Amino acid sequence: MTAKNDPSLTEFTLAATRGTAVPLRQGQVLGIKNLHGNQVVDAWAVTQADPFEYSSMEHTRSVNSNLFYELGMSVVSNYRRPLFTLVGDTTPGRHDTLLCPCNAAIYRELGCVDYHRSCTDNFHEALAEHGVALPFTPASLNLFMNVPITATGALDRLPPRSVAGDVLQLRAECDIYLVLSACPQDITPINGASRRPTDIILALSDAASAAGEVE
Repeated sequence: MTAKNDPSLTEFTLAATRGTAVPLRQGQVLGIKNLHGNQVVDAWAVTQADPFEYSSMEHTRSVNSNLFYELGMSVVSNYRRPLFTLVGDTTPGRHDTLLCPCNAAIYRELGCVDYHRSCTDNFHEALAEHGVALPFTPASLNLFMNVPITATGALDRLPPRSVAGDVLQLRAECDIYLVLSACPQDITPINGASRRPTDIILALSDAASAAGEVE
């Protein structure tokens, strides 16, 4: 049985446009299943001991010497400590580390007049449920996001290359809150040509049982 946005269960559905912060102990693995293949998931981590130690994309790129995030790589903190590692990936890989999480300013630029949910709001709302507050929004790791880079350094924003049922597995390297946002972007095609955000499935397991796929 699944429940929307309920990380107290070992398997649950994260509703489209919403966020969650999943407490992970060192060694636990969270599986992320892309039900339709088109959904981008913004991801962050903050340590449970100190939320001011958080996932840093600039240090992650430096440690991995890569603009993209791929199988076997760790995301590190602003203190360059490994927070989580990509230990399973059925997609073509190359997850984005460059684009910022969407926020109110971006949606105003895109013509929104009324309130529009954003990954930035999802990040802060999810942490608040655990009594954690940060006065800023760290850069996000953009799972499933397809952002090719040209030889001149130009960026593009294309629909994800993942397909329905693709799964990522992230292993915690210390005790963290893994914050995930099913990106609400429905104006550009970053969530697929249909521009329709969709649910994702999350499944929690211990390292010993993590080889199994998300059902």
